[in-house]
Amino acid sequence: MTTAPERTADLYPTRGATEVITPRQDPVVWSQPGTEGPFQPAELSDFERDGFFAIGELLTAEEVAVYRAELDRLVNDPAMRADARSIVEPQSQEIRSVFEVHKISEVFAKLVADPRVVGRARQILGSDVYVHQSRINVKPGFGASGFYWHSDFETWHAEDGLSNMRAVSVSIALTENFDTNGGLMIMPGSHRHFLGCSGETPRDNYKKSLQMQDAGTPSDEALTKMADAHSIKLFTGKAGSATWFDCNCMHGSGDNITPYPRSNVFVVFNSVENTAVDPFAAPVPRPDYIGARDFTPVR
Repeated sequence: MTTAPERTADLYPTRGATEVITPRQDPVVWSQPGTEGPFQPAELSDFERDGFFAIGELLTAEEVAVYRAELDRLVNDPAMRADARSIVEPQSQEIRSVFEVHKISEVFAKLVADPRVVGRARQILGSDVYVHQSRINVKPGFGASGFYWHSDFETWHAEDGLSNMRAVSVSIALTENFDTNGGLMIMPGSHRHFLGCSGETPRDNYKKSLQMQDAGTPSDEALTKMADAHSIKLFTGKAGSATWFDCNCMHGSGDNITPYPRSNVFVVFNSVENTAVDPFAAPVPRPDYIGARDFTPVR
């Protein structure tokens, strides 16, 4: 484990008295043209333009079955339910998310280190990478709540201390994503501007925000302008599909009131050249299992 460097200048102010829009100060794709990796050049160009790229089949059906079984094992383990890394639904009290799964589970650790996964992260970020956050999300049918509109980087900057937009997320579907069961929605191109939200960050805000977003939530007016400017893309796909998206994409998901569950593995890779410093707009950093302070590169 390495120690966090000193905090640098704040390029992306947030959590002040008013909302502030800041043009992106960082590249989207950090690697040099021609860098080898799983992404083709045209795919990287699409990612740079839109802020995301969807892959129809990252995992085979046989691989999906292995990861689904591991997800089921974790969410049905009484010891896991009692673990601080598990987040439960406010209404049903069922497990909603389990964090740090790449450390809890050897099965998911192997997925994180799979060249199809980490190789794409290195290609986008132009360096070795470490896992800033990993989790499994469980959105069962008949009432699982969604995640309100937000930019992940806004939280990671304000509460975890990531200085630059040099992180990328991948959401890997372990169940089919229909257009009705609370799938991921992204505003294409929204990654080009940073929306600094208004309002201070309460101490231990993560305890509430992981169940329902509050601090760091954009205003209705700002979201309307962004949706008008960028439109909204809803992602569907079979189990085994994956969506890579930039840390500053405005995204969210709706409730799942269908009978069909939606579960996924979510991994955030951050550049080893962008390691976390002190939070830019929070009293203390979030716990390590949510925003890692272990910057060991994925091998």
